[in-house]
Amino acid sequence: MAVLGSGNAHGGCSLLHAAGLGYGASIGLDLPIAVRLLDKPSKRGLKDPDDLLPALIDAWIAGGFPLPKNLAKEELHWAVMSQIPPRQGLKSSAGTSIAALRALADATDSEVSDEEYVAMAAQAQIETNVSLTGSVDDAWACLTPGWKLIDPRAETIAEGVLFEGDGPNPDDWVVMIICRGEREKRPQLEDFVPHTAAYQNALEALQEMNELVALTWNGRGTINVMNDVKGRKITNDAMLNGARAAGMSGSGDAIVVVAPKVSQPTCERLLKLFEANKDIDKVIQTSFLSIRKEEQM
Repeated sequence: MAVLGSGNAHGGCSLLHAAGLGYGASIGLDLPIAVRLLDKPSKRGLKDPDDLLPALIDAWIAGGFPLPKNLAKEELHWAVMSQIPPRQGLKSSAGTSIAALRALADATDSEVSDEEYVAMAAQAQIETNVSLTGSVDDAWACLTPGWKLIDPRAETIAEGVLFEGDGPNPDDWVVMIICRGEREKRPQLEDFVPHTAAYQNALEALQEMNELVALTWNGRGTINVMNDVKGRKITNDAMLNGARAAGMSGSGDAIVVVAPKVSQPTCERLLKLFEANKDIDKVIQTSFLSIRKEEQM
């Protein structure tokens, strides 16, 4: 078994759900994923319940790119090593898409622009019905640091980027991901209509470059869309116990809580609060992936 190519990406969280107002924004989190393209099946087995990986090969071919070593689509296989909890709103599909496309690029020595990566990732996610909107903002978040406000209805991927921000400084903030298992249902576009006010507040916060306020308003809106009583209590309790932001990511069920890194007592109090909650499976501590942090490295 030979490794033909490899690619990396990461997960993320929502700042503005694209189904809320028609505009979307997400930011990357330090939740790495690595994908390898193989010439034989991996012995570790592969979980791809939505058949996303074959759809990515189709999108790659449709983009005019070659397959490696003159192999047919059926002769290509994958190995995925991911720290992104799946189907919880943490951009696992977008992260898989970007990492897999990078593996194809690596295997074929292809030069691929960021816009092409995002376009192919969106196409595959729409074809496999894993996204309501194509998740263009998610693909950007899994590809690059910082965040971009996206209009998915724009004629081109580049024109769809309305404005962008560096993201919160990861040296200042602890990001706690509250995992409650895979979501049991997905909302429909019409479910978002009664809750546009919360998403409008999130959009205004992004226009002021206040990502933490946007995360909270967006998450509040989505919790209402999902009618998630337990999720609402978790976010409210988090804010009452010192969190600076708390909200559901994607369409759930994960909740992202942000606390100041300098206040260790606050972080410890929040962790104890979550550990005592029987509705929470586990808590992952991570950080934002911001542009300013990338520039320092």
